[in-house]
Amino acid sequence: MASNDPGWGYGKPVEGKVNAWVVCDFCNFLSKGGIIRHKHHLVADSPSVKKCTKVPVEVQKRFKDEFQKRKQHKEELNKIPHFDDAIVDLDNEDEEDTTNSDFFQSKSKRPMSSSGSAVITKNPTKGPLDVMYPPSEKTGKRKGYLVGTSEHKEVHKKLRLDAVQKICRWMYDAGIPFNAVKCDSFGPALEAVVVHGCGMKPPSYHEVCVPMLKLEMEHTKKLLTLNEAEKKSYKCSLMADGWRDRKGRSLINFLVNTPRGSMFIESLDASACSHTGEYLFKLFDHFIKKTGPEDVVQIVTDSASNNVLAGRLVEEKYPHIYWTPCAAHCIDLMLEDIFKMPHLKKTLDKAIAANSYIYNRTLLLNMMREFTGQRDMVRPAKTRFATAFITLNCFRNHKKILKKMFTSEAWNKSKFPGEAGGGGAQTANTIFSPNFWTNIDIAVKVGEPLLTVLRLVDSEKKPPMGYIYEAMDRAKERIASSFNNKKRQV
Repeated sequence: MASNDPGWGYGKPVEGKVNAWVVCDFCNFLSKGGIIRHKHHLVADSPSVKKCTKVPVEVQKRFKDEFQKRKQHKEELNKIPHFDDAIVDLDNEDEEDTTNSDFFQSKSKRPMSSSGSAVITKNPTKGPLDVMYPPSEKTGKRKGYLVGTSEHKEVHKKLRLDAVQKICRWMYDAGIPFNAVKCDSFGPALEAVVVHGCGMKPPSYHEVCVPMLKLEMEHTKKLLTLNEAEKKSYKCSLMADGWRDRKGRSLINFLVNTPRGSMFIESLDASACSHTGEYLFKLFDHFIKKTGPEDVVQIVTDSASNNVLAGRLVEEKYPHIYWTPCAAHCIDLMLEDIFKMPHLKKTLDKAIAANSYIYNRTLLLNMMREFTGQRDMVRPAKTRFATAFITLNCFRNHKKILKKMFTSEAWNKSKFPGEAGGGGAQTANTIFSPNFWTNIDIAVKVGEPLLTVLRLVDSEKKPPMGYIYEAMDRAKERIASSFNNKKRQV
């Protein structure tokens, strides 16, 4: 079924191609890249798309203006500054630094960003070696040292290796996750240390906990003023997310989402109250008023019955505000419903029992890892049905290895086949059951396309709303085609 894109007014979809192939109404040209490529065909602005020679001027101008508006909007979004550079004049003074080394007698300045971090320049002065051996204006040489040669690069390679080793050693000592080096703020932090030069003292515990934390909080508050301006211009969505912490407290997080990103408002402890629809409506009403009713266009929650009722009450009081269920939660409920099918539920229970039997016995777990090359099986969680599909897929991928393990000499000589209670024999029977593997194949065929959609809507890289409907259509088609369009095979 074609979408509501205006391009479909000048083209027809090809049946069975899910809107990917479009036939031009003017020249009958077949575009195989979707409706966007068809519009580029009409506008004749892309060298990789054949131009339409019969398109009317007004149609061409219409889509040309549309592309121009999209381009301008994208440029505006790309102008959103980096977190460290979003606030201008956070630090009013440029710092001058004099090092303690005898090699440095003159003061040096380095351009600073608005956050106080160093701005990376093309030819920075790095350290003692560059000051001791600066290039000559005529020959580029000084004391037999030529900047830019292989010798110069080798020295700096050793310096970097030494610095990286010490940074990594600090990370290992502190137990800092390795992906911390991917943070955008890590590079500017190192540049700021270079600007300071030799002899810099590391921050004290008090500095980290009190003054620097206060400065960062002020910096963040100034950043949020940009979100407030975005909220006034483009309106916003109010999001509510309920969860339980390790102490068993029932918490509800409230956030505001704009094109610039999500902004945290408040985390409310609702443990003392019954989460009825009326109670949640009072909470939503309070935060709508706090955010500004004229700036809110929708409220997003999960699709639990109490939230559904609260959403209806919100729509009655504020006709311009819509209640929208969380897409990720809806897909999780779909996965839950799939495991309500008796044969798949029974298969999942068997897989969980086999997995638990292996992981509760150290010797058997070690035996399994020897057969799988030290790879673990994904263990299913109680509330995340997506994990159940991943677990079954893991069983499917290790089917031959598991069968090999339960027929191996190591298994036969172990105590597990004759273990009291018959747990070992029951687990082996599960692994050699044809119906067990047939039902796993069915579950994976149904669940894998839905997991693809779940990863899309759960990602923070880009807003998924523009892709969710197409993604769900493709998921349904993949599921249907995997069963040859026959429901009885499920």
